[in-house]
Amino acid sequence: MSPATMGQRRALLSVSDKTGLTELARRLAACGFELVSTGGTAAHLRAAALPVRDVAEITGFPEMLAGRIKTLHPRVHGGLLGRLGDARQRSEMQAQGIEPIALVAVNLYPFERVAAQASSGAALERAALIENIDIGGPAMLRSAAKNYESVTVLCDPADYAAVAEEIATQGATSLATRWRLAQKAFARTAAYDAAIASTLEQLPGGAMDQPVRLDPNAFPAVLRLLAPRRQILRYGENPHQQAALYVDAQAPGGIAQGELLQGKELSYNNLVDLDAAWALAAEFSLPAVAIIKHTNPAGCAAADHQLTAYQRALACDPISAFGGVIGLNRELDEETAAAIANLFVECIAAPGFSPGARQRLAGKKNLRLLQAPPAPPARRLRSLSGGWLLQDDDVPLLPPGAPWRVATRRPPTPAESAGLGFAWAVVKHVKSNAIVFARAEPGGGAGEAQTLAVGAGQMSRVDAVRIAGLRAQLPLAGSVMASDAFFPFPDSLEEAARLGATAVIQPGGSVRDAEAIAVCDRLDLAMVLTGMRHFRH
Repeated sequence: MSPATMGQRRALLSVSDKTGLTELARRLAACGFELVSTGGTAAHLRAAALPVRDVAEITGFPEMLAGRIKTLHPRVHGGLLGRLGDARQRSEMQAQGIEPIALVAVNLYPFERVAAQASSGAALERAALIENIDIGGPAMLRSAAKNYESVTVLCDPADYAAVAEEIATQGATSLATRWRLAQKAFARTAAYDAAIASTLEQLPGGAMDQPVRLDPNAFPAVLRLLAPRRQILRYGENPHQQAALYVDAQAPGGIAQGELLQGKELSYNNLVDLDAAWALAAEFSLPAVAIIKHTNPAGCAAADHQLTAYQRALACDPISAFGGVIGLNRELDEETAAAIANLFVECIAAPGFSPGARQRLAGKKNLRLLQAPPAPPARRLRSLSGGWLLQDDDVPLLPPGAPWRVATRRPPTPAESAGLGFAWAVVKHVKSNAIVFARAEPGGGAGEAQTLAVGAGQMSRVDAVRIAGLRAQLPLAGSVMASDAFFPFPDSLEEAARLGATAVIQPGGSVRDAEAIAVCDRLDLAMVLTGMRHFRH
């Protein structure tokens, strides 16, 4: 017989978040539980006409020190920690008048919410943070979870209904349920302590009444991750590698938290490529389409109409687009879906899919459709042997054009400027050394542009230019060229001019910038320096 069916019917309820509390308490009382509670929780239950005993009645001590001391007492923790299957412990409990507690429902002071206010830049008294550090709550959760063989522990209102139903229908929770809930309780207290530690390490010493502000851009002294596992993947980059997907519990949105609407399970490589496609498409305000192969753009375009953007992106490199993935920054419409259906692609990521698009693609059973909600820029975490690297996302600090400087005698024409802005947005999504040829659409609306050729991941910058030229499927005459970093030698610029480029955008900063400028003036190339590099390794 389970320890939970041996007559112990005391439930201790002490919650900050009252969601679902009344219904849980009502169902527990109907199952014969004696309800014991503290302060505001007890008042809440009495207001619902439920019988409840104050924890002070159990301990023999009143709540003290402005509520800091309520449940830290042997008659509480003895009731939680006592192992009912151990005769000696049962005897000790009886000698001290300690009654066992069968169920605990505790959620913690909202420290994370209060800390988020300070992180937003609002001034907050230090005391508001410190007083929202829960002591008794985590202690009860840990005690109950440690003694899971005898105690059901609830730290999440989402579990109330299922647990109440299990008790009502079976008389007690199962050992498997209690173990699952114990795991969850330990995870919750670990995350809570991590949030406290990460917040307090940002603060200098000071008195409780001093105002504090947290810097959301500060890098933590200790990197603490809260990332629940979402799924085990079929394998990693290759079949002999195991892999799993984890999600950022504090930053909803993005590819990792997208909803798979169609197709078989996403692979490790699918997810990496989808993230690249989704991030590139999100760069643009007009409807945009990015086609990705092995994390590099095979084509990208922005246009007034989604179908036009797709057709122009595909035209850049239709051979490489075969078997790639597609990212869009708008809901996929039926017309564009019909065109995509003619190409073999692995996956599509978009903020949504119209009913017509779903119907058009329903026959392609192996095509994965991922509905990915938008996500704010996030820091990028990368593992290496013995540790991790953490960096800000590559989001420009200034609007396009703001820090740029025309370095050549000839400034770019309006059409060239539009193409340069587009190419500069694309090149930061290409593996270094990176080169992008592009053009703004003649007669198109503001912001309409497409890639013409991409040179990616080369050890030599001039080779990246040459490879872009070799792979170009569209004419490069009159194009513009973007480089993710400066030109160490003028040979890349000479090759760009030979291929037909008329304007160039690059960060500048080389000791040979003067040579690069002189070559551009000689070849009648307009060149813009951005002062910002976009390496992607």
